[in-house]
Amino acid sequence: MFCPKCGSMLRPKVVRDKKVLGCNCGYVADSAQSTVTFTQKRDDVSKEVEILEKEISVHPIVDEECPKCKNPKSYFWSQQMRAGDEPETQFFKCTKCSHQWRGSK
Repeated sequence: MFCPKCGSMLRPKVVRDKKVLGCNCGYVADSAQSTVTFTQKRDDVSKEVEILEKEISVHPIVDEECPKCKNPKSYFWSQQMRAGDEPETQFFKCTKCSHQWRGSK
């Protein structure tokens, strides 16, 4: 439910020992309009976090040959290195040997 005054989401509140939906602007929903049930959930179970040693890349893979190992696939990204009126610089990183180089374009 949303507040008819300001449009914010109504949140559970306790007003005069009564559970209601209310807004930060001061609006309180009529108890006939809504029913509020408070539940408290505890997650006491400790969760293990797995640490990955391998670096994961989020860059797209393109067909660009690595000059070092001749692998045909590499990661690609571009970055603005100079002023805004200069073209951006293209970078590649080999998917096999992780060698990085600048693009020729």
